[in-house]
Amino acid sequence: MNNNVKKLFVLDTNVLMHDPSALFRFQEHDVYLPMVVLEELDNNKKGHSEVARNARQASRFIDALMGGINRKDFKSGLPLSAVKAGLAMVEREGVVPGRLFFQTHTLSMDLPKSLPGAKPDNTILATVLALREENPDNQVVLVSKDTNMRIKATVLGIRAEDYRNDQVLDDVNLLYSGQAQLEAGFWSDHSKALESWQEEGRTFYRVNGPDMGKLMRNQFLFLEGEQPFEAIVRRVDDEGAVIEMARDYTEEKHSVWGINARNREQNFALNLLLDPEVDFVSLVGQAGTGKTLLTLAAGLHQVLEQNLYAEIIMTRVTVSVGEDIGFLPGTEEEKMAPWMGALMDNLEVLTGSEHSSDWERQATHDLVSKRIKIRSLNFMRGRTFLNKYLIIDEAQNLTPKQMKTLITRAGPGTKVVCLGNVAQIDTPYLTETSSGLTYVVDRLKNWEHSGHITLTRGERSRLADYASEVL
Repeated sequence: MNNNVKKLFVLDTNVLMHDPSALFRFQEHDVYLPMVVLEELDNNKKGHSEVARNARQASRFIDALMGGINRKDFKSGLPLSAVKAGLAMVEREGVVPGRLFFQTHTLSMDLPKSLPGAKPDNTILATVLALREENPDNQVVLVSKDTNMRIKATVLGIRAEDYRNDQVLDDVNLLYSGQAQLEAGFWSDHSKALESWQEEGRTFYRVNGPDMGKLMRNQFLFLEGEQPFEAIVRRVDDEGAVIEMARDYTEEKHSVWGINARNREQNFALNLLLDPEVDFVSLVGQAGTGKTLLTLAAGLHQVLEQNLYAEIIMTRVTVSVGEDIGFLPGTEEEKMAPWMGALMDNLEVLTGSEHSSDWERQATHDLVSKRIKIRSLNFMRGRTFLNKYLIIDEAQNLTPKQMKTLITRAGPGTKVVCLGNVAQIDTPYLTETSSGLTYVVDRLKNWEHSGHITLTRGERSRLADYASEVL
């Protein structure tokens, strides 16, 4: 297939409702909008949902492109200028943006009798077939987020593609893990240019070498064997890196609110959660790896013992696994309570003690509960959190735009912790590679005030571990 042939991309409605700026993402190639797509945008513009907002924004972009255009110009297409539409987008040097074409006349094409033309999807398929007949020199491609639409198009011999511009990675297995294993001969290979020193009880090493320049800031390094070594990268430059010995939270004397790390990844997570210089932490892992428990323990330690933060704020997107339970009575916190089972379960672990009485446990629970606030995502717009410990649970169900909205709520002195499992996405329009959690891990992975760790070992129970493997 000749990749130099200019393509004509026909956009399905769901592409624009997913990403309104999709009009400007096809570089030098042309974009075609069937009239039924504009009709569907109009039908979906009402309401306060993300889909409705995107439909309205897509219409605004189209309206901005049409400013000062005569009707005669529609046949030659509108120049897809992102600047005219109010977008600051990076365009490849030397690439002339394509043009936007609208369906200005009826395009008829015989479809199989099993595909009636009255249905919007089938109307678009008929339009694509007719366009292919009218433009034999161009490669006509249908772009749709609808899997069934792409299947029907392929059956009809139409080239169909998913809209992939929103995907952060080609494969979720390429997601940054936050740690790297050192080779067995690491110390002997770097011993000649090795420097070490101590500051305020912390041990630092400066390791030089071309391979060290590839490390990320706040990435963890470990070496297994008889003398295990665990460290965190603090600075990286062209010549090498400065690494700091990680604190060992597996020891009983270093427990955090009565909790100790049970494995290497949990120890790395506590190092990030308890570091005041790290403003953003993301923890990814399957169920039972201890994401919420570690985060809450570190939060209570810093709020009630160290007074680093005023209070803990916890929020999550309210997406049901099964059928929706309908409207809920009460205040904002009471409405959010059914979604916060993970918080309540972990609080019972953190506030309970075998050696304390019922009265002591209840008093501790009441004290802790007063410093933890539950907030809904629906009311985050315009807020600013000052000196707060903000926990975003189930972050894999957030879109990149929602994630940006939440993280930008952080004011001075606020730490943001994102928790999630990209293998358990309940939002129908997100995938592992387009989730807001994947997006934020990839974009913030080398910032000096952010850190990430992927938790891999389940610590819930032998039943949970075995079920995760075989079910």
